[in-house]
Amino acid sequence: MAAVVVKPHAITQIRLTVGPPPHWRCGHTLGSLMALCCAALLPAMAMAVWRHGLDAARVLALAGAVAVISEVLLERLAGREVDVDNGTALYHGLLFAMLLPATAPWWLVTAGAFCTIALGRTVFGGFGANPFCPPLVGWAVCAVSWERFLDLDLVLAHWPTPDPLAQLKFLGVQAVDGLPLADLFLGNQLGPLGASQGAAVLAGGLLLLLSGRLRPHIPLAFLAGVAAMAALFQFLDPQTQAGPLFHLCTGAVLLGAFFLAPDAGSSPSGHWPMILYGLLAGALVPVIRKFGVHTDGTAYAILLANLLAPLLDRIRPKPFGGR
Repeated sequence: MAAVVVKPHAITQIRLTVGPPPHWRCGHTLGSLMALCCAALLPAMAMAVWRHGLDAARVLALAGAVAVISEVLLERLAGREVDVDNGTALYHGLLFAMLLPATAPWWLVTAGAFCTIALGRTVFGGFGANPFCPPLVGWAVCAVSWERFLDLDLVLAHWPTPDPLAQLKFLGVQAVDGLPLADLFLGNQLGPLGASQGAAVLAGGLLLLLSGRLRPHIPLAFLAGVAAMAALFQFLDPQTQAGPLFHLCTGAVLLGAFFLAPDAGSSPSGHWPMILYGLLAGALVPVIRKFGVHTDGTAYAILLANLLAPLLDRIRPKPFGGR
């Protein structure tokens, strides 16, 4: 029998081949994990449809469908294997829809869902290889290009309740002192489809935590960062700044903590890197709300933290017996 000669560089290439995240070994397939994530979004989606009617259902269905179709077309154009059946494109499409108001026009939903897949995933190699959270990439494109269609203040007359973050920014803390925190937590406020459904989003996040699909480091650190920075601002200027509970119950904070910030490809995987990443992203939310031009800084805070995720992931524990 002839001997088989294996070149050393071939062995090195095989050993150094690493697939994209997630890398956690949990015994579940990617499809089953995405099915669980979509199920965790169901309470918030149901509340959005109940409150906003068919307009909310239209945005959710269109964003999910466009994301799936875009994934199929782009993978075929790139000559890659079409793996849209794993559910990742549908999940990211639904997450993008949760960041939109129910009044978003169909062409904006279509463009944003396409950018979520094309610019958020495909150009970087697909799911798991993305350095930024894909739904936030699609949302950022829409926010920069067609901001007035996402501006909740411009559609204020069509809603029975005001936007609490806009009231805080333009009218001062006196305008939100009388707003019951329970109403804000239960979704009685103007906001995007998923961002304003705090209780429903929290229920979905707890489902992911209890199932073991989501590690608690990033969500808890993110919420702690938001609360700590809001408490600091209120301590320094209590006459103009709202408290931590107000910031936790408004905007896309809960959606960001449980669904956007822990995105597998754009977040760290080590314990301390995850905690530092969550604290940084959460602390940036009140900072952007206070000093930025936008009322809710959750999306931009997570995108900025995504930039530092590779550096934070270089923080490693010491080897046993090492110095």
